[in-house]
Amino acid sequence: MPTATEISLKIGDKAPEFNLPSSTGKNIVLKDLKGKNVVLYFYPKDDTPGCTKEACDFRDTIRVFEKENVVILGVSFDDLKSHEKFIQKYKLPLTLLFDENKEVASAYGVYKLKSFMGKSYWGIERATFWIDSQGKIKQIWPKVKVEGHIEEVLAAIRKT
Repeated sequence: MPTATEISLKIGDKAPEFNLPSSTGKNIVLKDLKGKNVVLYFYPKDDTPGCTKEACDFRDTIRVFEKENVVILGVSFDDLKSHEKFIQKYKLPLTLLFDENKEVASAYGVYKLKSFMGKSYWGIERATFWIDSQGKIKQIWPKVKVEGHIEEVLAAIRKT
C-alpha cells in the first residue's frame, strides 16, 4: 500500500534528482540540465480534458518559454507509447517523462490518495515546479488549476 506524500520541498531547496525515460527516446537527467531553467509539471493522465488543456497551453507558449531559457518537462505515469500518441494527436513540442515507479512523483510530494465519484485511488496531484539554472526550487505551484496557470508561470519567470 502506498503512503501519502506531501510537498515538503520549499523554495530554495535542491530539486530532487531524476533520471526518467522520455518521449524523445532518451532518458532525461535533471543534473544534465544545469544552466537552464526547468518547468517540471506533473499531470494525471495523457489525453484527458484538463491535462490536454495544460499541455496545449504549454505548446502554444513554448517559444516564449524557450526565449527565457526554460525547458518544459511533463511527468505522468503514462507509458511512452501513450505519450507518443498524446504528442502526435495534439502536435505537442514537449518532452514527456514516464515515472513508471512513481519515485519522482513521490520525491516531489505529488503522489496522493485521490477520490473521484466516491472511489479512492492513488495518482498524481497536478503541480508545477520551477527549477532554476543551479538546480534549486525557485517556485512551486501545488494543486494547479489549469485555467490561467501557464500565464502565472510565465509571469513569475519573466520577473527575474
